[in-house]
Amino acid sequence: MQHYQTILFDLDGTLTDSAPGILNSVRHACDKLQLEIPPEATLRRFLGPPLPASFRDYLHLNEADVARAVEGFREYYPEKGIFENEVYPGIPELLRDLKAAGKTVVMATSKPEVFARRIMEHFSLDGYFDAICGASLDESRSDKGEVIAYALQTAGITDRQQTVMVGDREHDVKGAARNGLPCIGAVYGYGSAEELTGAGAVALADSVQELHPLLLEN
Repeated sequence: MQHYQTILFDLDGTLTDSAPGILNSVRHACDKLQLEIPPEATLRRFLGPPLPASFRDYLHLNEADVARAVEGFREYYPEKGIFENEVYPGIPELLRDLKAAGKTVVMATSKPEVFARRIMEHFSLDGYFDAICGASLDESRSDKGEVIAYALQTAGITDRQQTVMVGDREHDVKGAARNGLPCIGAVYGYGSAEELTGAGAVALADSVQELHPLLLEN
């Protein structure tokens, strides 16, 4: 079994179930633009990818309206949506065990970094991370591959042979691959086993508990 010394974690759908706050924020943005609220299946496609791309791809907005939609999203999210969120059972224990084993733990999320830090501080999980890295508010860094590259640089990770990404969507898998990293798919999150396997995940975890042997018992 592969030995991993450094573990990069996605946030939404991997560490926390943030769906309620994100979907409510999308609904708020639609209200602001006087758009019909899309069906639940479409809303859930917003869970994971960069926000501007989701408004562009799933609601077919032009660039001006994408900017307005992101603005509407961020009216609701920082005050309410950010805390309509729960840590998946077992995550605090997993992070504790990883640090006790001497692992380097880094966050790499497409969520703006300022929000990711607030969430980890709110749930008292920030102390487990050697670095918390995310997208920039101005969208100059939002692609998952770019975020992962930034996280590796920020944390000073040079040995990619012992580094792995853990995420729940194909963007995590493909972003990791662009940086020469394998990715373990968190099937308990928002992506399916088919999506993650099709993108090239090297292993799947149906629960947080299944991450333990993949990350620690090697």
